[in-house]
Amino acid sequence: MGKVFKYGDNVDTDVIIPARYLNAYQPSELAEHCMEDIDRSFSKEVKYGDIIVAGENFGSGSSREHAPLAISACGVCAVIAKSFARIFYRNAINIGLPIFECTEAVDKISAGDEILVDLKTGEINNITKGETYNAEPFPDFIAELIDDGGLVNHVLKRGRI
Repeated sequence: MGKVFKYGDNVDTDVIIPARYLNAYQPSELAEHCMEDIDRSFSKEVKYGDIIVAGENFGSGSSREHAPLAISACGVCAVIAKSFARIFYRNAINIGLPIFECTEAVDKISAGDEILVDLKTGEINNITKGETYNAEPFPDFIAELIDDGGLVNHVLKRGRI
């Protein structure tokens, strides 16, 4: 269960992690600057297990993996949006960050709500409001990638390198 940080449409990768920090190579360094151009307090307030909820086209912009990595390094356990930029979607899965598309959830969840996301079923429970929303669950092979902590860990775990 985590607290919701809510944002609007078209949150691009330059907002998620500004380009001026792309020389940082430690995830913890990226986490310190995550979302700072849209929400200066985010990196200081976010806690492990919290959730980002956003509108359309989350993660648009450049193809950098730094954006989902910065979000994950902050402790965010999932991102729920109306839609994701395709390259962000792929990068998030590759690093093991669960992301769900669910318009109903985005429309009904408010900033600060406490929610619980079932990564297996896609069920989103809004504890604050006593509501449940349903996102499409991941196919088994993607769920395995996420469970393993991303593509590299998944491949290493199976001894395929």
